[in-house]
Amino acid sequence: MKRRSFLKLLGVLTTSTLTTGLHDVQAGLLRSPVRTNHLRPPGAVSEELFAGKCIRCGRCVESCPYHCIDLLDIRHGIHAGTPLIAVADIPCYLCMRCVSVCPTGSLQPVAQAATRMGCAVVNKFTCGAWAGLVLCRTCYDVCPFKGKAIVLEKLMPIVIREACTGCGLCAHACPITAPDQTKAINIEPPAAGEAP
Repeated sequence: MKRRSFLKLLGVLTTSTLTTGLHDVQAGLLRSPVRTNHLRPPGAVSEELFAGKCIRCGRCVESCPYHCIDLLDIRHGIHAGTPLIAVADIPCYLCMRCVSVCPTGSLQPVAQAATRMGCAVVNKFTCGAWAGLVLCRTCYDVCPFKGKAIVLEKLMPIVIREACTGCGLCAHACPITAPDQTKAINIEPPAAGEAP
């Protein structure tokens, strides 16, 4: 291979590597922090709009009497300074104070029962009741809308998607933690494009 061809190939490979690395960094800075058991507070606008609408004032954090809302740090790129709730650690008790203090409408007024932060999903492989290992109804007992959002059928918990608020009380109270640190019941965020 001639020197000129070698240097040209080396330049192409270097540019390609830098571009790929830059793309990965950009994707990380734009990636939404919302994922299983990590959700926006009640009444949040869609995730596509949230980072642009929220002014990062922190009023929602200050108003929460349960200290369940945290502001994201600089590692979360464009989402830095926006509120997030890790419901498995501290669930949302649906006091709705955060909604009433939001100055931009990033958190819009919504009734407790109409809140859709996410939806509980039972992992039937790790749930003690579904696996037939124990008689557990913890998620049902702690649900603020028991009999509506979570029902028991043959002593096994069933989530009624249309009534689940995604508050996370069930995930927080669940006594079973899987090896991947998820619970036997977890809160999944709304799908992209789905109304929260």
